[in-house]
Amino acid sequence: MTANSSKKERVDYIDWLRGFAVVGMFEVHCYDAWLGGAARQSNFFHWSQLSGTLPAPLFIFLSGITFALIVTSMRRKGADANQVSLRLFRRGAEVLGLGLLFRVQEFVLGQPWAPPSDLARVDVLNLIGVAMMMMAVAYWIARRPLVGTILAAVIATAIAMATPLLWTTHQPRWLPWYLESYINGVHNLGAPQPWLFPIFPWAAFSFAGLVAGFFLFGEWASAHRTQSLVIIGVAAVAACYISEWFDSRPQIYAVYDYWHTSPAFFLARVGIVMGVIFLGYAWCRWGLADFGFSPLKQLGQTSLLVYWVHIEFVYGRFAIMTQQAQSILSATMGLIVITVAMVLLSILRTKTKGRSGEILAWIRRRPQTAASD
Repeated sequence: MTANSSKKERVDYIDWLRGFAVVGMFEVHCYDAWLGGAARQSNFFHWSQLSGTLPAPLFIFLSGITFALIVTSMRRKGADANQVSLRLFRRGAEVLGLGLLFRVQEFVLGQPWAPPSDLARVDVLNLIGVAMMMMAVAYWIARRPLVGTILAAVIATAIAMATPLLWTTHQPRWLPWYLESYINGVHNLGAPQPWLFPIFPWAAFSFAGLVAGFFLFGEWASAHRTQSLVIIGVAAVAACYISEWFDSRPQIYAVYDYWHTSPAFFLARVGIVMGVIFLGYAWCRWGLADFGFSPLKQLGQTSLLVYWVHIEFVYGRFAIMTQQAQSILSATMGLIVITVAMVLLSILRTKTKGRSGEILAWIRRRPQTAASD
């Protein structure tokens, strides 16, 4: 495989996977926000929410893979570890800043009902920003991809192993709740909340993705793209079996919650995510994803924008449907509308990217043209 085709394929399947995660978020958010009455008690609703447990870990895992891609690209262009770490630390700080700005927007648009505590909610953008800064520091310490791979694996394991303690017997109650919430998602409710995105356990997915990314973008894997993705697929199956074995062993934790804090469940989800990555690669390599226009690839190129915008039209003041009052059919129609609208917004964004000067010049010319007419 040539270098150019390898680079194109790599970007394509990562974009496709991001788009897949985004559409999964659309689905779980729309049905959660809009289904009401008997539909909310149906098996359909429960299955829709169960499928929604995949997009978040996939999206966060991909942030680690993308981090490794940027590291590899910058190193090949001659950047040293200090330059790489500083650039990615700044990018993480930008994402964290966007997450905080998003919370301000939701608070303002949510008035007069939104409480001030919503400003400190730890959402997925906050987590990805913090995780990127953590990965930047880790790479600055490691300074080389091989050492970085080992360190990332150690950090992912440590986060997963510490999560049950920090959620239960060793909860850091001495911290203010808005800082503790970044550790275990306690918010201001006194106990960790599974619907938030604290560092423990969610940052472990970023570091696990970093391990996978350093492998996938290494010299051997770059020259043997398909074989390396097959290895990821085999590792996915192995991770699920190892997870089941760990879960069946005597537990070392005083409080063991498989579905929320267990390292075994974390390993199972990592296995599922890696399996999806292999299938996404296979679909982009041998399936129909490369034939014509791909909505998932398109959404993946502007994932931050469409995530940001769709929330307001699903949950927020500009929601296109009445909350918790829809049938399965009407909520599904709303989901289709949201998805199509976000694809169109994504296309508009990519078409106008880098052309702000031309657009501003065109806008300024319009009054002059109208006056002359």
